[in-house]
Amino acid sequence: MRYNPASKKAEEFINNEEILSTIEYAKANKDNKELISSLINKAKDCKGLTHREAAVLLECEIEEENEKMFALAKEIKQKLYGNRIVMFAPLYLSNYCVNGCVYCPYHHQNKHISRKKLTQDEIAREVRALQDMGHKRLALETGEDPINNPIDYVLESINTIYSIHHKNGAIRRVNVNIAATTVENYRKLKEVGIGTYILFQETYHKENYEMLHPTGPKHDYAYHTEAMDRAMEAGIDDVGIGVLFGLNLYRYDFIGLLMHAEHLEAAFGVGPHTISVPRIRPADDIDPDNFTNAINDDIFAKIVAVLRIAVPYTGMIISTRETEETRRRVLDLGISQISGGSCTSVGGYAEKEAEEDNSAQFELNDTRTLDQIVNWLLAMDYIPSFCTACYREGRTGDRFMTLVKAGQIANCCLPNALMTLKEYLEDYASEDTKLKGEALISKEINNITNEKVRSIAKEYLGELHNGKRDFRF
Repeated sequence: MRYNPASKKAEEFINNEEILSTIEYAKANKDNKELISSLINKAKDCKGLTHREAAVLLECEIEEENEKMFALAKEIKQKLYGNRIVMFAPLYLSNYCVNGCVYCPYHHQNKHISRKKLTQDEIAREVRALQDMGHKRLALETGEDPINNPIDYVLESINTIYSIHHKNGAIRRVNVNIAATTVENYRKLKEVGIGTYILFQETYHKENYEMLHPTGPKHDYAYHTEAMDRAMEAGIDDVGIGVLFGLNLYRYDFIGLLMHAEHLEAAFGVGPHTISVPRIRPADDIDPDNFTNAINDDIFAKIVAVLRIAVPYTGMIISTRETEETRRRVLDLGISQISGGSCTSVGGYAEKEAEEDNSAQFELNDTRTLDQIVNWLLAMDYIPSFCTACYREGRTGDRFMTLVKAGQIANCCLPNALMTLKEYLEDYASEDTKLKGEALISKEINNITNEKVRSIAKEYLGELHNGKRDFRF
């Protein structure tokens, strides 16, 4: 198989020989200061790096150049995203699954996990509970099971989620993380108004992938790896990729992630909307110590920093799998979205799950409430954003990327972030969070450079205080 980023065949755009060659090239140049310095300088124009160039930076062992690298990641993050952090929560609909994934407690051979599937009434209760926290954006999750979780169940559930308007609450964007499916089914997801379609590769190493997924439809490496192509062919132009670090050698999967991004750019003219960087966590019937490729916090931080440099316009997501300390460390290195107040059980928002009924996919490391996380972000001068405007205004895919690369998206992002934060403060925040948030809004409103936009934003903020909701640019 030859390497071809524009190919529609998984083993050509994620090419094993090219990855192995890239790893060797990066190791051979880990002390090449001239090359490393030139790559850092090249990345300053925010046009990104190739997978091979990024691999050299990841391998770099020159402390001085590593410091420059981290500083550049912070600079790029600030330039493109400012201090905005988008908030979301996962919503698990069902943990019935026919796959045999050895790292996931939902695997079909696990006979002692509590199997659950939410009814539409139960979904409505979950959504109201999430709305009462202040969430506006969800990531819908479900196991793969054509009998218990058919596409019609997923579509009906999305319609239910969008239909629930409780007090001042409304879910304005449902991102979907379900198993690889057909072009026809992706078209159905597009028609019901999903935001981003998310699917983790877990690992790009074909042989290890097949060993980790010994049974079930997910065993098919090519079908899974080519899922984003089918989604984009169906008209879903915002897709999110990711790997589960700890399953395989991190260098291999880091390069695979970037090759996948390059493939989408070459084949469809727009790369992934988001990249997620989860690490394996303990769960029912799963012991992370059985996986010997775990990465430490220093390597994890460097992966985030180099990804930000390599794919500057792609959003990066970190979940409550990570500790407060780890999340704090990587926020300014590249992360643009975080979950808050999360529950990984089926039906765990409306009513806390009994210990013996455990249906969680993994253990959380950050168990703080949404308000505690918002307060924490505000204390660090970040703007917690509940914005969903781009999707609702049709700024997706290449239209979104064009605005970002032209530097125009900031005229929307900052005012939208401040207005959605204002909604949260008015409707859900504790007193201390409200005080911190109002002070931050008063400061940040002056950073809107367009005078007309700034004036309108101030007007909208006043109307939000007076009870009106859902303004957006």
